[in-house]
Amino acid sequence: MSSLPYPSKQSSASDHRLNYQSTSLRYNHEIKATLEVKTVVPPPSSRGGGEGAATDDNGVFLTWKDLRVTVSNGKKGSKSILQGLTGYAQPGELLAIMGPSGCGKSTLLDTLAGRLGSNTRQTGDILINGHKQRLAYGTSAYVTQDETLITTLTVKEAVYYSAQLQLPDSMSRAEKKERAEVTIREMGLQDAMNTRIGGWGSKGLSGGQKRRVSICIEILTHPKLLFLDEPTSGLDSAASYYVMSGIVRFDRKDENRRTVIASIHQPSGEVFQLFDSLCLLSAGKVVYFGPASQANEFFALNGFPCPTLQNPSDHFLKTINKDFETDPEQGLEDAITAEVAINTLTKAYKSSDHYQKVKRLVTEICKKDCGTLEERSHSSFLTQCLVLTRRSFVNMYRDLGYYWLRVAIYVSLALGLATLFYNLGSDNDSIQDRGSLLMFIASFLTFMTIGGFPSFVEDMKVFERERLNGHYGATAFVLGNTFSAFPYLLLISVIPGAITYYLPGLHKGYEHFIYFVLVLFACMMLVESLMMTVASMVPNFLMGIITGAGIQAFMILGGGFFRLPNDLPQPFWKYPMYYIAFHKYAYQGMFKNEFEGLTFPSNQAGGPRTIPGEQILRDRWQVEMGVSKWVDLAILLGMVVLYRILFLVIIKTSEKIKPIIAAIVSVPPKQTTEIMEIPLTTPLHGDQSVV
Repeated sequence: MSSLPYPSKQSSASDHRLNYQSTSLRYNHEIKATLEVKTVVPPPSSRGGGEGAATDDNGVFLTWKDLRVTVSNGKKGSKSILQGLTGYAQPGELLAIMGPSGCGKSTLLDTLAGRLGSNTRQTGDILINGHKQRLAYGTSAYVTQDETLITTLTVKEAVYYSAQLQLPDSMSRAEKKERAEVTIREMGLQDAMNTRIGGWGSKGLSGGQKRRVSICIEILTHPKLLFLDEPTSGLDSAASYYVMSGIVRFDRKDENRRTVIASIHQPSGEVFQLFDSLCLLSAGKVVYFGPASQANEFFALNGFPCPTLQNPSDHFLKTINKDFETDPEQGLEDAITAEVAINTLTKAYKSSDHYQKVKRLVTEICKKDCGTLEERSHSSFLTQCLVLTRRSFVNMYRDLGYYWLRVAIYVSLALGLATLFYNLGSDNDSIQDRGSLLMFIASFLTFMTIGGFPSFVEDMKVFERERLNGHYGATAFVLGNTFSAFPYLLLISVIPGAITYYLPGLHKGYEHFIYFVLVLFACMMLVESLMMTVASMVPNFLMGIITGAGIQAFMILGGGFFRLPNDLPQPFWKYPMYYIAFHKYAYQGMFKNEFEGLTFPSNQAGGPRTIPGEQILRDRWQVEMGVSKWVDLAILLGMVVLYRILFLVIIKTSEKIKPIIAAIVSVPPKQTTEIMEIPLTTPLHGDQSVV
């Protein structure tokens, strides 16, 4: 196989490539003779790689053949992301997926892990141990590129809570704690065990340490198959090496050799030496697949030798990257040169012994019967609820923006209301003042509950990552979040409620105050439940706040205070807004609690000297007197449950609904072969929750 010539260009980039060709002439004879006897699979080593791994029945063999992925652009048609990829990953080896930005690295990783988006379509075969099967819980794990961690927890707490969620109840708490600490030490985090992870506004772990914490959480179950999406992204060379060294130690840990697949953007020379196999992509096509140690020889044989003392990965990516080679003074000539280089290498790979041996090995693995993956047991639903409640409670306690800042704002507003309406008295003018005060408390004081929305969105990100990896289900998350918020919402209801109730001199009697606090508590729970529902549909916290504020504004306007119920326009405002707005029931419950049993002096000449509170409710506020105030409270609590159930239903069915919506609004590309659709958030494992 000889190098293929291409037109020379008058630029530094083209001269660089021409130097490759001239240099390769000195090496072609020797390298060609060497390459012809090379094999795609490296010989067995201390790490368990090579063809010898094909006899390992305890690991996971992953193969893909003629894999193609296209993304729909609506009416514009479709765009091809992956084009006819064939490859394999086997136990005891670290397979690195490399290539320029946009070449399809993450798409390939997501395809193999079953995480493609709803607007993508996939053809080809992906087999696990020679069978088409789902990745069972506990046998695989996926480490995302973003560190979606609870920033208020320490390293030890984060890993230990995760161990309690993932590991079965048959293991004691001491055994789970030991598993967590051993995993932390294996990833070199023993000195940071008691350090908080940290986030915005608080210093914590470094980027490399956070990445290792994410890996710790996912390898607690000792999965046989591990996916990592750019684990070195954003890290310096030293941090990248320590992270990848920990991953290499993991794939050869104990007797069960593990299969590790990682997408890497641009590793250092030391990190590159850790790779067993290399899959090099460019524009969705395979440029090279085989042992990482033989990639240099392949490039040199085809006219692109790596210069002395240069990092091989830098050389590979520079050769096949056509994004930044255009010279403004010379037009698109360099881009054409890069395109020719890519085509040269792609054609050379397709006609090489490497490609033939990859296909042969994929066929051999598919013929082997290594058995199906068995799902491992995990913690019970009750254990998950208890652990999530405890973890969420700790996070809420330490995150100042979750509730404590709201407590301060609520107390400040309560003091403002209490001084503005101080000592209302019992004259006729106090009737309007009492109504205005109660309206403000039920409307605008509870409106401030949306302030915790950003913190909840961060919780949702952690939940999505953990749910996709099968740690727990949606029901356990909703229950844990609900129970952990109880004490904080009760605190927010009691302290500001006492200030705004007693200083203005509202209806005396502890039973009236208790009802007042319960209504305030129910309203705050309602707003939080409403914002949770909004978060499930609008993950962006800025859009979520705007959407939630707009919904509440409409409910306040239609609640029956600014326009009395009989004066509301019937279309929309009376039916249905007046009846679905929780403010209606909050206003009426608080008004009944305040005015029933009280009398006020009358200002009407010649009329009765006093007006009973019941008459004020009926004539002035147009309250429905046929319903008890406790019924209004029960309706509010029922709406809390309804919103929480709605939130649960949305997050449990979103991955099923979004592909249907995408199929309706987009035109699917024509395919000659059978197409398999992958949902937007298809989890690696089934939902473990119980509804």
